[in-house]
Amino acid sequence: MNVRRLALDVDKAITRPTIPQIAEAVERVQSVRGINITVTEIDVETIGMDVTIEGEHLDYEQVITAIESTGAVVHSIDQLISGDVVVEHVMRGR
Repeated sequence: MNVRRLALDVDKAITRPTIPQIAEAVERVQSVRGINITVTEIDVETIGMDVTIEGEHLDYEQVITAIESTGAVVHSIDQLISGDVVVEHVMRGR
């Protein structure tokens, strides 16, 4: 399967790892072409982040291992795009 984008819900402790450390670990995964880390929540002990990774033939397990090797935790996959083209989510009217 040609995974082109992964959007992940990730938490980290306030002090460690740093966001650049997480980005560096993910960038070392073969076929990663870009990463966006956006802070979504901050509380007393943790920082919640949306992590979006793009590339060709992304290896989900390697991405998760890279993130968790820094001490951060992946809670869920919120988006996975695969195939020959990127298909964006279209909101339906109700």
